[in-house]
Amino acid sequence: MEVPAVPQLAPTGHTSAPPHDGRAPARPGAALTVTAAATAVALMNYTAPMLTLPDTAAAFGTPPSAQAWLLNGTPLGLAVLLLVAGSLADAHGRRRIFLLGTLALGLTTALGALADSTLTFTAARIAQGAASAAVLAGSLGLLAHAYPAGRDRIRATGIWGASVSAGIALGPLLAGALSLADWRLVYGTLGAAALVIAGAGARALRADETKREGSGSRPDIAGATALGLALAALLTALTLGRDGWLRPQVGLLLFAAVALTALFVAVERRSRTPMVDLALLRRPAFLASTLGALFTGLAVIGLFSVVPALLQGGAGMSPLGAAWLFVLWSGTAFLVALQARRLPARLSAPYQLALGFALSAAGVLALLGGLEGPTASWSRLLPGLLVAGAGSGLLNAALPRLAVDSVPPERAAMGSGANNTARYIGSSAGVALMLALATAGTGPDTAVVVSAALAVTGAVVTLTLGRRPRR
Repeated sequence: MEVPAVPQLAPTGHTSAPPHDGRAPARPGAALTVTAAATAVALMNYTAPMLTLPDTAAAFGTPPSAQAWLLNGTPLGLAVLLLVAGSLADAHGRRRIFLLGTLALGLTTALGALADSTLTFTAARIAQGAASAAVLAGSLGLLAHAYPAGRDRIRATGIWGASVSAGIALGPLLAGALSLADWRLVYGTLGAAALVIAGAGARALRADETKREGSGSRPDIAGATALGLALAALLTALTLGRDGWLRPQVGLLLFAAVALTALFVAVERRSRTPMVDLALLRRPAFLASTLGALFTGLAVIGLFSVVPALLQGGAGMSPLGAAWLFVLWSGTAFLVALQARRLPARLSAPYQLALGFALSAAGVLALLGGLEGPTASWSRLLPGLLVAGAGSGLLNAALPRLAVDSVPPERAAMGSGANNTARYIGSSAGVALMLALATAGTGPDTAVVVSAALAVTGAVVTLTLGRRPRR
């Protein structure tokens, strides 16, 4: 795949002059094209199991109590490795980490197509999440360097956010079409696409598009291990909760998750090379970015990750029919994220997050009573999906912008890593929670109400933090 030629623009919009060190000039357009394409494929890989879940579970004989792991493998790998990837990208080169991640994504996704059990498929999905972590952390770091500030950065991060929405939309659609033949074909196709983009990126991205900040940093293995164990304990507790929330093993797992999170904080405080600088949490904008991403995962991604499976199971829709309904939501999110740069400048990113959460809550509540039985029809679900999609688009556009703007330039990849880590911690927990609630005796409406309540909470939190003065 050849990346099209684009004008070489400096951040101010003027043609850039060749650097004095003799290297080729930076190509911000190429960085945007390649990183957006890789991000879209990573998100397609992330959302594809939403449609292949019934066929995959049937092929592996996966019991209902373990099906959440078929969805949660990738977000688990993402959540654990994103901060490590962000730190490595800042220290060893964003281009290098991005290209290694894209290559690894292609290989591990292809391996997922060859899995023969729930365990091996979940392991492949966790590896895909780890590779996606490098793609996402490296991509925003590359954009932050290619577009240092101003309206060009707003435009670039808006397009990058739109690529997130595009990947979310196209993943289930591709899965719905190809799974009619064989669900394994979905992952083989996505693996090949990632490998092609890795090759194109190696040619298109210039060495001076990344800023090598250091060369001797070691990854924070202790912090990553503590975070990974904490998240695994939390997801297991939420998965087992569907069979009874008051059982002792659920309580013990939740306690372990809290204790391991405290351990993670302690490790980060003592580490010379922490995955995240905890001092950044004293910045209201960074806190708004991180909590906004967390609630986006919990309230929005968590629910819509299970909606296609609910439509196939509770409403008897075909995979392709459920995929097209899902595209109404995710496609609207893509279009709104792409046009969000046209919003008035006075609508700051925190306020845009609050508006996105409010629209998501309103749209989700419109789905009440429409996800199962004879009431699950296009006309019944259309208004809610469109409104919720508009809210999601605003969230996807504002989060990367706030993640980069809320940290010093030399911490851009760490900022994007922290933001995406919070998003995928939220989505992992949200998927397990929504699946447990939706398959309980009360049906999917309980999950809908909880999702709306979490979205309202996210709106209040980001709006409150957005009004605080900068530190």
